[in-house]
This record gives sequence, C-alpha cells and structure tokens, in this order.
Amino acid sequence: MFLGTHEPRLDEKGRLILPAKFRDELASGLVITKGQERCLYVFPATEFHTITEQLRQTPLTAKSSRDYMRVMFAGAHDEIPDKQGRVTIPSGLRDYAGLAKDCVVIGANTRVEIWDAKSWKTYLADREKNFAEVSEEVFPGLF
Repeated sequence: MFLGTHEPRLDEKGRLILPAKFRDELASGLVITKGQERCLYVFPATEFHTITEQLRQTPLTAKSSRDYMRVMFAGAHDEIPDKQGRVTIPSGLRDYAGLAKDCVVIGANTRVEIWDAKSWKTYLADREKNFAEVSEEVFPGLF
C-alpha cells in the first residue's frame, strides 16, 4: 500500500527520485501511464499486470473501453528504477501531466500518482473542502 505526500523535483534529464518508502515495492519494475485529472499513475509491474488481466475481460465492442485502453496502453512506459531510486519520465507523459520541475508524488493505495505541484495544490484545495464536509456515505457500508 502506498501512502503519504512527497515533493521531489524532476532533474534536467526528466528523472524523478521515488520516495524512499515506495522504492522496495517498485524496485522490481513499474509502469508509468496517463491517469485521470492530468496526473500520472505509477503501478508496480505486478499490479499493472493484474489490471491488464481485468481489462482483457471487457468486450472489444464497447467503444469507451477501447478508447480508455488505447490511451492508457499507448502512453504506458515500463522501467526498473536505478540504484538511486530514479525513474525517467518520457517527454510525452511529462507533457500530459504538465510536469516541469516541482512535482508532488502521492501514495494512492495500490498506485503512486505524480502531479505537477501547482496542479496538485489546486486539486487538493478544491477537494479537501468537499472531503471535510461529507455527511453521507461515500462508499456504502464502509464510510
């Protein structure tokens, strides 16, 4: 499980140092791909494989499934972090997420998300108010 918020920077080669607490789970391989709200999703390779198997169950006749999978898989980049825990984020993914230098890396349960720092601040400011004021079940039977 990935938890917490971290603020690494991209270097001049488009590399990002993964937070130390995430490295063990990502050391054997990871997949970076486009996520919703213009962030990047980082999955351990094993988790990405599980998701891929689930997506294979969707019918090819469903246009929304085809569209989603095309964007997700076409933008996907797999790699193994180097000894310093760095990963290279390809320029296409950096462009998609608006990453320049200051980033925010968050733990999001089974995945890690990489955000442009300003985009994350805006997103969080908007969503925290709603989060604090929730007065009904968001997840029936759980919260």
